[in-house]
Amino acid sequence: MKKTVYTMAVILLFGMEAAQADNQTGHWLSSNDPAAKAITTLEDMWAHTACSSVPAALKAAFAEDFQGTAPKGKRYGRPTSWGGEGDDTDCQLQQIQIRLFGNSVAVAYGDESSVSKKKDGTKEKHCLVWTDTWLKRDRKWQIIAAQDNRVTCQ
Repeated sequence: MKKTVYTMAVILLFGMEAAQADNQTGHWLSSNDPAAKAITTLEDMWAHTACSSVPAALKAAFAEDFQGTAPKGKRYGRPTSWGGEGDDTDCQLQQIQIRLFGNSVAVAYGDESSVSKKKDGTKEKHCLVWTDTWLKRDRKWQIIAAQDNRVTCQ
């Protein structure tokens, strides 16, 4: 009897795990989906920080346990100071696609650009391609991880 109960429990456990794993395949969000709108708004704010001051809503969107990887490979935690922002021009969030997994995990894939003034006075366009991971906690989306890659502008 104990062996049968144990076997049934194992089968039930694996069945539940398989059902949960199948449910996590994710789907692409349309631009008018409420989660996509919320995440896109915050990503757009972040893309514009090189050209303007940082809105409080963006600061609050970074989770306490946030970890990012900068284009040159340096890891960084939740920003505590936003120095240097506002010096660039023509900041643009170019494209963004968001894939939702379950109800509380989303991965945003995007690219952005800005123009900065070099020391010699000439202007240089910067382009980034990135992947950001978002988690819905207490009914609000927070960014928990970011990976940025500087690329040649097209």
